[in-house]
Amino acid sequence: MIDLKYLQNNFEEASTKLQKKGVESETLENLQSLFVQLKEANAAFENARAEQNSMSKLFGQYKQEGKDITELKAKVDANKEVIAELQEKAREAEEALYTVALAIPNFPDESVPEGADEDDNIELRRVLEPKSFDFEPKEHWDLAEKNGWIDFERGVKLAKSRFSVLRGDAARLERALINFFLDTNQAKGFEELCVPFLNNAAMLQGTGQLPKFGDDLFKVEDEELYLIPTAEVPLTNMYHDEILSEKELPVLMTGYTPCFRKEAGSAGRDTRGMIRQHQFDKVEMVAIAHPDKSDEVFDMMVQNASDILTALGLPHRVVELCGGDLGFSAAKTIDLEVWLPGQNKYREISSISNTRDFQARRAKIRFKDGKQNRFVHTLNGSALAVGRTLIAIMENYQNEDGTITIPTVLQKYM
Repeated sequence: MIDLKYLQNNFEEASTKLQKKGVESETLENLQSLFVQLKEANAAFENARAEQNSMSKLFGQYKQEGKDITELKAKVDANKEVIAELQEKAREAEEALYTVALAIPNFPDESVPEGADEDDNIELRRVLEPKSFDFEPKEHWDLAEKNGWIDFERGVKLAKSRFSVLRGDAARLERALINFFLDTNQAKGFEELCVPFLNNAAMLQGTGQLPKFGDDLFKVEDEELYLIPTAEVPLTNMYHDEILSEKELPVLMTGYTPCFRKEAGSAGRDTRGMIRQHQFDKVEMVAIAHPDKSDEVFDMMVQNASDILTALGLPHRVVELCGGDLGFSAAKTIDLEVWLPGQNKYREISSISNTRDFQARRAKIRFKDGKQNRFVHTLNGSALAVGRTLIAIMENYQNEDGTITIPTVLQKYM
């Protein structure tokens, strides 16, 4: 959640930042109106309570002077009812403000470039040159059919569209990639965790998926449980409503999970193949960092994901997201896009974000800084999306006869 005190005290400045992320002025004006309503409700409540205290002090004075307290008592009793009503109004005003604030995205960093969508993102660098083929490279679904690696029809039969089945060497390659990613992350200092794939609503609110993106989640009927859309949710919330010591920071975590998304906002996009699935595997990195060190941790996470792609021999580029393409919780995001020769384009394979204290405010994750408690910074990123890496290997390591060579670093896992 954004810092509401900062928003209230620096409304114009904060509004400019949020408009960079596409927040409409009408939403901000509504938020400002709610601030005024809360301030007025609190003032009325405090005034009534102060009047009550003043009247209560008169009881002793009346007793000493032998005055009749009947009228005073009637006024005090009536004011108690007024106080209760004003307190309820203040509570409702605070709840209304909080509800709207939960749907307001994070402030983008000042360094984030202006822009409306992915077309305005900025390429920072390219790593490895795409291979030149002396034949027309096939797309992954054609390679999957030739090798019997991916069964799209039976995936649909077992579930519905956007589900698939990996068979034989593809299933083994998927498992090899998961192990390779986890081993690499662990060597970089990330503790491996195995977490629940179902999380409750409070955890999803903590990382920003709820309430705004509930339509994209798979919910368990008659339970306040959801299939996780990413391991970012359970890993970040490991420290939900906890206070860490400064010496514990940074906390570096990694974990493999399947991820489940309805893809409600992507109808008609990437309907063929395995690019956009309702269920996919991912190995995630999450960091809980000291605010002064989060940029350093962020750069390390970006480099780690890039190093994994380099070790796999996969050409990729590093892209900084503009304000209009930033995710809801992110203050700054770097995407890694892998080269897919069959599609003749770069496609996102990792997204690494620094959310600053946005998630920490929602999830109440703090650290002890001397005598005061401060919010940590939380960071997350893929290292990597397993299915998309498998696709990238298929397309980049294909041979003219349709067979696929396994990258050297994975051969020991196969």
